[in-house]
Amino acid sequence: MQLSVVIPLLNEEESLTELHHWISATLEADGFSYEILFIDDGSTDKSWDVIRTLSRKHNTTKGIRFNRNYGKSQALHAGFAAAMGDVVITMDADLQDNPEEIPELYTMITEEGYDLVSGWKKKRYDSVIAKNIPSKLFNAAARKTSGLKLHDFNCGLKAYKKEVIKNVDVYGEMHRYIPVLAKNAGYSNIGEKVVQHQARKYGKTKFGMERFINGFLDLLTIWFLSRFGKRPMHLFGAFGVLMFVIGFGLAIYLGIDKLFLDPSGRLITQRPQFYIALVSMIMGVQLFIAGFLGELVLRSQRDKERYRIAEKTQS
Repeated sequence: MQLSVVIPLLNEEESLTELHHWISATLEADGFSYEILFIDDGSTDKSWDVIRTLSRKHNTTKGIRFNRNYGKSQALHAGFAAAMGDVVITMDADLQDNPEEIPELYTMITEEGYDLVSGWKKKRYDSVIAKNIPSKLFNAAARKTSGLKLHDFNCGLKAYKKEVIKNVDVYGEMHRYIPVLAKNAGYSNIGEKVVQHQARKYGKTKFGMERFINGFLDLLTIWFLSRFGKRPMHLFGAFGVLMFVIGFGLAIYLGIDKLFLDPSGRLITQRPQFYIALVSMIMGVQLFIAGFLGELVLRSQRDKERYRIAEKTQS
């Protein structure tokens, strides 16, 4: 199979039939063999009824429904696990991504040799204050910390080699950083394509300003994990040893000063340097233990259930 189109969604009943027809018409006109995977992330409207109807009518269409809302990253994880295509396309369900971009994205993967191609919504139809300005700040920070020169990390329209999505673990809310996760996994041939951005036709956006706060926090997380995720002792242990040496050195100085240099007879506990030395040594030991525990957790971690599927359509 050439293509899998993975579409995570939440309460998009009005757009699904139109989106399905648009994707199918585009791919069939170019002669693709394909599947469309709708991942219902706990919708409370009739989205799943629409997906089941589309699945019964079209053998190229499949659906997965979560028993509650787990988030876009978990929906993508489930879609990636189920995808069978040699190239995997992700897109949003709100009709703001244009399926007519898919053939060129496919060509960039199969003929130009990219591991991943990320869409760039150069001209947007979102609110300038609510989305455009925060997006620019967010993307600038992501470029600086990751080293990837992408303009739009959070664009839902992306194309991947199958091996990329099978080897990159999307968890938490890290869907914004799939290119960074791919780079950290060794897939360095990452490209970008300017894509059309459509104005929202139905409903309203599911994301508020809080997603940008969460995005920056996730960016710090992924920066830390990419640098020290596989070697926590290198960070915590190094700081721990440094703090302990500073505290221990200061304690030795106080002892020598008390024994040989200070004729006043003051108690060591009356000197503020004593408490600085004590706190430094305690912090050093705690940081070292944190690094040691991190190493133990890393070596004993097991896959955990991150979402629960309530139902699948029959293929």
